[in-house]
Amino acid sequence: MLDLLRLVTVFALILFLLRRKWNVGYVLLTASGALALLYLMKPSSLLLVVRNALTAGITVKLLVALTFIRIFEFILRDKAILARMMESMKGLFRNKKAVVISMPLLIGMLPSVGGAYFSAPMVEEATRDLSITPEEKTFANYWFRHPWEFILPLYPGIILASVLTSIPVRTFILLNLSYAVTMFVVGLIGLKGIKGSYGRSESVSRRGLWSFLPIVILLGLVIIWRMELHAALVILVLALMVYFRYPPRKAAEALRYGFSRDVVVLILGVMFFKEALEISGAVGNISRSFSENHIPMMPILFLLPFLTGVLTGITVGFVGSTFPLIMSLTGSDPHSFTLAFASGFIGVLLSPVHVCLILTREYFKADMWGVFRKLLPASGAVLLAAILEFLVT
Repeated sequence: MLDLLRLVTVFALILFLLRRKWNVGYVLLTASGALALLYLMKPSSLLLVVRNALTAGITVKLLVALTFIRIFEFILRDKAILARMMESMKGLFRNKKAVVISMPLLIGMLPSVGGAYFSAPMVEEATRDLSITPEEKTFANYWFRHPWEFILPLYPGIILASVLTSIPVRTFILLNLSYAVTMFVVGLIGLKGIKGSYGRSESVSRRGLWSFLPIVILLGLVIIWRMELHAALVILVLALMVYFRYPPRKAAEALRYGFSRDVVVLILGVMFFKEALEISGAVGNISRSFSENHIPMMPILFLLPFLTGVLTGITVGFVGSTFPLIMSLTGSDPHSFTLAFASGFIGVLLSPVHVCLILTREYFKADMWGVFRKLLPASGAVLLAAILEFLVT
């Protein structure tokens, strides 16, 4: 019981600091210190936490992966590859609904904070001649940005989940694929007000289609050739720099953009918190407590990440703070963690502090309850798919 009280205190501190707009990395570093104090950890134990966190191979892999994701994003923007992708989508589709959702889908391929605000003007332009409400525009822009977070290894949430659980990214992608597909389908059903087709479409240039190649190559390296993400990203980014003949000054600018202090702090925060949970004995004690009291696993896999996701609105927040604890209860069972990931991410989607939701609602001046009337049933359908997959497998 005492261990549960200590952990509740630490999680309350995490949620409080996140609501105060602290960087997730600093929050988890602070939470690690709180664990050390509450468990009265000895200096030798504290040194072990520091040593394990700094020397773990996964720390380096995570740093390389997140840094090169940012460099990859820099190149796509710098060379207008993303812009050509959007133009291609306009030429590919005549269906109005397809054109509308293609904008947030494309922008959503890049994990940029506030990216929903970038695609909002495009959705506004695509719906200019349609009689749909601000709430439907908000739903379209917000919902279709996020299916990628289940399966695209450019997002830090799925990378972090893989690192913490030792489950390959490829496994997460394949198991999460049904959730992403469900999210896409229920989103289409939810956009009842968008109907009809445009006139003759613009032709799609070969150059426009080739703009999708970098994303296709990355997914192929990770999913088909089973290459580790950090290695695939390094190879792809270096190849793109050679292809575009980046001079040393431009390459240095891309590297500076990629090597972010916030990324370093995030990685250190996650690793320190993970090690502190284990070395303090918190994980083992809680695991024994749940086992001795015969607490069902399903409520834990759903409620813990879901509530943390709702309160934080950040995927790496619920993954970094809840997955180490869940791992002590389930081991590295992929099906348990994909359910936990789906539950937490649904919480993130419904969070009133989610930046994408705030920015999109603000842009379209939508009524928040009207938006939630569309989000709630759609989110419920995705969660139901996750529960069914867990029970069947």
